[in-house]
Amino acid sequence: MKKGKFNKRNIIFLIIIAIILIPQTRHPLQILLHKGLSYINQSSIIDSEERIEVSYDDWILKSVNNSVINFKDTKGKVVFVNFWATWCPPCIVEMPSLQALYSDYSDKVEFLFVTNETVEVIQGFKNKKNYTFPVYIRRSNSPKELITKSIPRTFIINKQGEIVVDESGAVNWNSAKVRRQLDQLLKE
Repeated sequence: MKKGKFNKRNIIFLIIIAIILIPQTRHPLQILLHKGLSYINQSSIIDSEERIEVSYDDWILKSVNNSVINFKDTKGKVVFVNFWATWCPPCIVEMPSLQALYSDYSDKVEFLFVTNETVEVIQGFKNKKNYTFPVYIRRSNSPKELITKSIPRTFIINKQGEIVVDESGAVNWNSAKVRRQLDQLLKE
């Protein structure tokens, strides 16, 4: 009897390992894990004495629709910068919440969704998911304060040019807390 349980455990263990190693099953599993983590990882405002001012250098971004934006043009506005990629599980997890936030705040907040991927890949992803937010590709280096080596990474910059939110990993951006944060920043 004990030998039978041992064999069943081994088989279950091997199935779990196979699920983790096979790309077709690993990706959905990673997305599920990051979705759970996104509800734990919350956006928080940086204390005023710890905020870093952004240098408004010539950071040129080109949208997938060929419009060009210079980061200098966002000075004096509340700016939401999200670095992401279509292949990144935590990025994929937070995209629905980002779309919802963009849908409600696009006329008040400057949204910059930044990636290094090709226009074709970006358009395919957006079309498949019915996302309407603008996506930009860097045409010059980011300001040093916004350089990141991990994605997703999101910065919210206030009207004074200070980074007030700096979050890595998946976050539920469509939460009441984030909406209150943005509403407060827009009043300042």
